[in-house]
Amino acid sequence: MATDNKTFDFAYFRQVRSRSLGRIAWRFKRYMDGFMEPRLHERGFTDFKLSYLRLVTNIEENGITNNELARKADVTKQMMSKVVSLLEEQGYIYTEKDMQDCRASRIFLNERGFELLHAVHDCMKEGHDHFASIIGQERLDVLIDNLKDLVDGLDDIGD
Repeated sequence: MATDNKTFDFAYFRQVRSRSLGRIAWRFKRYMDGFMEPRLHERGFTDFKLSYLRLVTNIEENGITNNELARKADVTKQMMSKVVSLLEEQGYIYTEKDMQDCRASRIFLNERGFELLHAVHDCMKEGHDHFASIIGQERLDVLIDNLKDLVDGLDDIGD
């Protein structure tokens, strides 16, 4: 079926496209990846990929099992096991047998993992300062609060 492009309102389409949440989220993620990774590399974390960040940031002080971590990071258990092995080899985490369930291991951050989290925090602060220079601190705070509420609401109702 052919569509007459003379009746298609390209100006309206551009306006809708520019306000698409999916497009905005994708552009923001691309920006953050390009912003964060070089800064982490400058701080000595050249072997760390940003895709591993959702794993590392979900490790708590009492450790976490592979299954719990896979659920929180929203990846398969097999993928999580692979990344856990890799990060353990690279010295960011370590594992110990779970005292309650001897079949499982608990994952903990080691010193390099904590150093990484401090570096991530510093890079995020730098990013937030840049964002605040564009839209102002008050608008940035409102934006973050609103996006957090939106995502939390999505978590509450499921997919």
